[in-house]
Amino acid sequence: MTNSVDRRAQASQKRRRLTAAAARVLHEQGVDRTTLADIAREADVPVGNVYYYFKTKDELVQAALAEHRAHLDELTGELDRLATPRDRLKALVEAWTAQRETAARHGCPTGTLAVELDKRADGTLDAEAGAVISRLLDWTTGQFRTWGIPDPDDHALTLIAAYQGMSLLTNALRDPDIMTKEGARLLRWLDSLEPEAPAGAPRVTP
Repeated sequence: MTNSVDRRAQASQKRRRLTAAAARVLHEQGVDRTTLADIAREADVPVGNVYYYFKTKDELVQAALAEHRAHLDELTGELDRLATPRDRLKALVEAWTAQRETAARHGCPTGTLAVELDKRADGTLDAEAGAVISRLLDWTTGQFRTWGIPDPDDHALTLIAAYQGMSLLTNALRDPDIMTKEGARLLRWLDSLEPEAPAGAPRVTP
């Protein structure tokens, strides 16, 4: 019984290593340039074992997208512990800026993958990549709504679009300072926002 539990635990750990490796390698090399052998090497797993867990490269791409979704949920879970929506949104921007060197080399992990998958004809995996971005958009909208900012959907779209834009330029120009400068601009923008007060009530900034 113990050996069976150990084998299941080892299999789970191996799959987890492959999933994490897929997310890293696909971000760095792109889908077309990445082979199952590349991912096996990154995960330190024999290439023959990859086929036991993932039959095709598409299954590995799906696993990588699940990894990005898990990272997003972990990040937003940590941000949710902060006191106010403004604090959470500013910390989100700071988290983006902290990844400026990675963005300069490879771009936004989910955004670049979504763009690459969009070129394919099946239209399945690109929708899954878009769902991860929508998840971030929904969380951001919720923060603006809780904050009491008018048109929270529009503000969330502005913030996420700014992130994708600065990631693209940072990557295209290989210049992490773009992320630093644009991140600072977004922080100033967030500081400038005020919640909408009811008619006749004084404004209260959270």
